[in-house]
Amino acid sequence: MSLIDQLIEPPPPSPVPLVPQTWGWAALALLLLALVLAGLWRWHRHRVANGYRRAALAALAQAGSVAELATILRRAALAAYPRAEVASLTGGDWTAFLSRSGRGPFPEAAGEELRRAPYRAPGAAPSPELRDAAERWLRTHAAVREGPR
Repeated sequence: MSLIDQLIEPPPPSPVPLVPQTWGWAALALLLLALVLAGLWRWHRHRVANGYRRAALAALAQAGSVAELATILRRAALAAYPRAEVASLTGGDWTAFLSRSGRGPFPEAAGEELRRAPYRAPGAAPSPELRDAAERWLRTHAAVREGPR
């Protein structure tokens, strides 16, 4: 008989629990859960706050005239900025506001077309440059809210 045959098989180890055994892991799990919930809340608030932007971009895709495009830009600006700051702007002041509030200047040719919109034929189609400038402004302007709405 050899010594190996005399060895007794050790008992199997007890199963490893899947639940953390210290309070630190539970605290870390709660902290991570709180961070995920805070991130979801912040994402939801951002999504709701930019609903006007998505609606304006969808309307812009359907706009068939310069007058419709001008109305879409005005509504988006009124939703994003204080009414007292935006409502009275016309002509050069309006296009200067669009340049100031967007990333980069609003193109001069597009601004001129926008300023002349009330005097053009009601069904006049916007130029591709005006459509691109309006889309860029809608996507990139930094909204300033008045407070809770």
